[in-house]
Amino acid sequence: MILKEKTLQNAKSKTAIAGQEQEKNVAFYLRRAFKEHKQIFVINDFKFTFNDETAQIDHLIVYPFGFILIESKSITGEVKVNELGEWSRSYKGKWSGMPSPIKQLELQEKLLRELLHENRAKIIGKLFGIGQQTFGKRCWDNVCAISSNAIVDRTSIPKKISKSLVKSEFLADKLTSIMNLKNSIIQTITLDTRPPFSQSELESITSYLLSYIEQKDKPLVQNKELNAMGNTKQTVAEEISNQENTPPRLKCKECHEEKDYTPQHGRYGYFIKCNKCDTNTSMKSNCYICDSKITKVSKKKETYSLSCNDCGETQQLLP
Repeated sequence: MILKEKTLQNAKSKTAIAGQEQEKNVAFYLRRAFKEHKQIFVINDFKFTFNDETAQIDHLIVYPFGFILIESKSITGEVKVNELGEWSRSYKGKWSGMPSPIKQLELQEKLLRELLHENRAKIIGKLFGIGQQTFGKRCWDNVCAISSNAIVDRTSIPKKISKSLVKSEFLADKLTSIMNLKNSIIQTITLDTRPPFSQSELESITSYLLSYIEQKDKPLVQNKELNAMGNTKQTVAEEISNQENTPPRLKCKECHEEKDYTPQHGRYGYFIKCNKCDTNTSMKSNCYICDSKITKVSKKKETYSLSCNDCGETQQLLP
């Protein structure tokens, strides 16, 4: 069951466009495989904030035995991972290093675990009305889905990473194998020891997660299905025009004060100094339109702005 579609952004750089296309392709395969499944819930573009930390999971699956986090990576060339887990990729014959998608998923998983653990009482309640249930002993898996036309050199890839790395076209098979869902009779006969969520608990978990999605990340209303290449009859720009993206307000990262602070400039750029708790908070953040990290804060007279190099959007921060 698809709970949230991929949120389209007005990407402009080649890298951002390629990344969005890969996410759309993965969303397509997930839709084709699980849109009619009543026990598998798919949330695309799941962005949430907890304890002043923000994570964006490209695709999140919630199923009776746990959670699967999926990172989409557009790679047109070859990818290698050495015995230390360091990633590199080729583009037009030139090799360069790249951040590990697996490490990124591990950080996202950690924050999601913390969010669910903190709110476990109101999400899944107690076991048989006695002890508090937890999310720690559930199944947690991370998968990196790369472009189907990429070349994977698995010669030196650590076994654990190799199992988590899959081409998009084989993603549904991989996920089906990980979830290993069986009917209740077969599950009992084969002594499946994984603790399951009930259907009502699954609905409670997914409802809670959806409540954490920011207003600007609401799914687009789409009556048409994306094909394998992610094409639609309507352009991305046209669909984005139907969305309302509200710029986030500057606030203290410690006490969340939104008004009583002073803008300043230091060694690491522009920041606000809270007049209540004396905490410094950087003005730099991800783009509120495309979530790109490639942004820059500038000042013109008394006006502070955040500009995105990827989508070209400029957001006024102050006054």
